Amino acid sequence: MKKYIAVFAIMFAVASNAYSQEGPPYGMSELQAYSIFYENYRTGSYDMALQFGKWMLEDQPRSIEGANRFSLPRQFERMINVYTELSKQESDPSISSAYLDTVQIIYDEAFEIFSEDEIDYYNWHFNKGRFYQENQSKISNGMDKAYEEYEKAYELDPERLAKAGDGYYINILLSNYVSQDERDKALAIIEEIEQFAGNSLMNQINEIRDGLFSDPEERIEFLEGRLAENPGDIALLKEIANLYEDQGNREKAIEYARQIFDAEQSFENAKRLAEYAQSAGENSQARDFWQRALDLAESNSQRKAAIMQLADINQNEGNLQEARRLARRGLELDSNWGEAYIKIADIYAAAIRQCTSGRPMERDDRSVYWLVLDYLDKAQNADSSVANTVERQYGTYEPVTPSSEDKFFRGWETGDEIQIGSNISDCYAWIDETTTVR
Repeated sequence: MKKYIAVFAIMFAVASNAYSQEGPPYGMSELQAYSIFYENYRTGSYDMALQFGKWMLEDQPRSIEGANRFSLPRQFERMINVYTELSKQESDPSISSAYLDTVQIIYDEAFEIFSEDEIDYYNWHFNKGRFYQENQSKISNGMDKAYEEYEKAYELDPERLAKAGDGYYINILLSNYVSQDERDKALAIIEEIEQFAGNSLMNQINEIRDGLFSDPEERIEFLEGRLAENPGDIALLKEIANLYEDQGNREKAIEYARQIFDAEQSFENAKRLAEYAQSAGENSQARDFWQRALDLAESNSQRKAAIMQLADINQNEGNLQEARRLARRGLELDSNWGEAYIKIADIYAAAIRQCTSGRPMERDDRSVYWLVLDYLDKAQNADSSVANTVERQYGTYEPVTPSSEDKFFRGWETGDEIQIGSNISDCYAWIDETTTVR
């Protein structure tokens, strides 16, 4: 009988506008009742806190004489916590549910009696959503109610919800839209929150967006529709370009890459166009875009990447002196750049092939390979990371250096310095360096 009465009392308490207590208990003053409530709340004595706090939900005092820091919204929050904690402690499911019902009434009443100047509506909707989510097993349609509250919080402040829990809450809202096949809602939210998303949330957004479009062509169509509404949107242009590239539609990928570069001239955007031109064998265009990339580079690593590509293009076209100039420029940026030394070695090896084209290789031609080995040694000494490359190239070039017979007939002694330049032939004049007989 006692339990029945207790349940009845709680169920009565959750009835609209009825917390079963008017005025402070036992004829106490408001200050006395509030003080006892606060002390019991602070120490976790929630049964006692409930006994001395329910009257505030009914009377709704905006101030209490003697309690200078009193805040009624704060007491509503505390009473929400009191009922929630009592629900956790209660072993009787009906009583536990009744406590949670009361929490819902307190939240509803807070939105009725407090203005947006008095409480942060975003925060209250967000906390109400968490309450429903945490207690979904005990509340009918609890998770659906949580989604509704998170949606209201999002409408009030998209950025705050996007950042809450490192994107956790906006992610579950998006996942719900996807599960309910509400693609337009999900895409609208994604479009709005991408600007606020951190790495973790951005990864989740990409996964969700990928799941919305199983057909790449459908996704392209959707994105091009968004681009028509937002001309020049860099993020959309990049995504469409990447999708066309993935589809193997190089012509369309280049078309969008050019739009990207026109809208945002940067190293990466120039690099993209340079790589497209290189893959098509359009060296002239590739050279132009790599030069633009070099001009737009913001770091030495970017400058080095562009320089090496420009050196490769010039070397492949036989412009060996220009290729060397670029490699030397790279060494001015970083004197320990092993790849630049290796590049000069490659250029000098290419010079031998160029100068002996159509005629037999002679002893003096072979002496240029000593200079090639000099640069491989410099690479090895400057940068241990290129050791394997140096070893492979040594195996290629060392066997074709002048033989003992060559050295005998030319009077070369080990350790002698010899000139590599016009003394060999006009073809080598631009090299103009010395090497050591090995």
